[in-house]
Amino acid sequence: MAGGDFPSSEGAGNKEYPGKVTGYVFFTCAIAACGGLIFGYDIGISGGVTAMTPFLKEFFPKVYRQQTGAVSANQYCKFNSHTLTLFTSSLYLAALVASLFASSITKKFGRKITMFFGGLVFLVGAAINGAAQNVAMLIIGRILLGIGVGFANQSVPLYLSEMAPYKFRGALNSSFQLMITVGIFFANLINYFTDKISSGQGWRISLGLAAVPAVIMTVGAIFLPDTPNSLIDRNKTEEAKKQLQRIRGPVDIDLEYKDLLAARQESEKYEGQWKNLRQRRFRPHLCLAILIPFFQQFTGINVVMFYAPVLFKTIGFKDNASLMSAAITGAVNFVSTIAAIFIVDRKGRRFLFLEGGIQMFIFQMLVAILIWIKFGVDGAVTVIPFGYAIGVVICICAFVAGFAWSWGPLGWLVPSEIYPLEIRSAAQSVTVVINMFCTFLVAEIFLTMLCHMKFGLFFFFGGFVGIMTVFIYYFVPETKGIPIEEMSRVWKNHWYWGRFIPQDVELEQKRKTLNA
Repeated sequence: MAGGDFPSSEGAGNKEYPGKVTGYVFFTCAIAACGGLIFGYDIGISGGVTAMTPFLKEFFPKVYRQQTGAVSANQYCKFNSHTLTLFTSSLYLAALVASLFASSITKKFGRKITMFFGGLVFLVGAAINGAAQNVAMLIIGRILLGIGVGFANQSVPLYLSEMAPYKFRGALNSSFQLMITVGIFFANLINYFTDKISSGQGWRISLGLAAVPAVIMTVGAIFLPDTPNSLIDRNKTEEAKKQLQRIRGPVDIDLEYKDLLAARQESEKYEGQWKNLRQRRFRPHLCLAILIPFFQQFTGINVVMFYAPVLFKTIGFKDNASLMSAAITGAVNFVSTIAAIFIVDRKGRRFLFLEGGIQMFIFQMLVAILIWIKFGVDGAVTVIPFGYAIGVVICICAFVAGFAWSWGPLGWLVPSEIYPLEIRSAAQSVTVVINMFCTFLVAEIFLTMLCHMKFGLFFFFGGFVGIMTVFIYYFVPETKGIPIEEMSRVWKNHWYWGRFIPQDVELEQKRKTLNA
């Protein structure tokens, strides 16, 4: 089979489970998706706060002097500070470590407990950051925020994929990314208004308001049910059957329930999820668990979203204008993610991956060229014409839109729906660990890279966008419309990954017996 030729999801198998999106499923998924708010709010708030003059004066005076030109007039280097980047990146390192522990908690106690604990720790971190008196308090608060993010990112995508009817899994799972964009958008708006507070303490409000999404997630998790998959995995089969009937509505759930039981029986053959991941039959799952989050972060999106105010100030926008420009990119991110929700289960994952990759590549190259033309290599220009700056913003918005309806939601959706039950929690932790490590790495080195690579930084990330688009074309199969416990057919029919998947006759016979 050729690299780009894949069987359609409709032709990959003939199993269809009844059930639509009931009000109960919609409500539970909407509450769970609010876990994305804490991640999104932090992404949006940290970049804006680090561009606020009072915040820089109080905690990073050297960066403030660089910004005003007292130390360096180079536009590319005026925010370069290892301590400042540690403020941003420490959260993602903490999230990386936390997600490893979250895997065991998710498997043993369920998805909702993991979400509850993550929201609670995030709440404490928000309080410490809002009351920070020194850099140490800022870093401690960020670490606690990171623990909350790690727990949320490990549990929420799994929860959404397991609760959703398979035909609507893409839309419901994408609501997690939608909530991330909502968090980013409101964080940018809050930064815009708090920066105007005359007392110079607006940054405390920005950081402290992270408690709001944390409360929503923590309280919401109390009222959420656990997924049937998780209940079966913890040997609560009767409760799982009742829960499955409730979320699917007044339809016959026997076929889906028996397949869930069969998947559980299959998973019992293997001991230890982390040990299972090393088996040859799970090689495709592990590769995608690593490569999809890696490529998602090396699109360069967090260069834009973390440091949008810093970036816009660098290319000549004044303080308040830079925050407003960041709010505009947040709005584009939000609207484009809504578009993804409506088309992901119609057009499929591969279509969005490929279209979004091509769009991001084109406009990231344009951003690099526009900055190169105006600032050159020395970055000595202090201001650029308003019309020219608007052109840069439009290109950045087009890049953000491409990400928001492709790699944004799909970077969480596709990994969460391809893992079989016997490795699901561990594999999701791998996805979160790689995502957070790459996020940490980009956040830690971005300002230094901007200072040394200058406009070439955007060519650097653009190269990764090109590579990952080719990777999608050849190695990522279509998963649209396939039940989550029937996903093995995707790998068996793939031109490359099929060689790793045994034709498990025993499992198929077991399912036939259960369905008889």
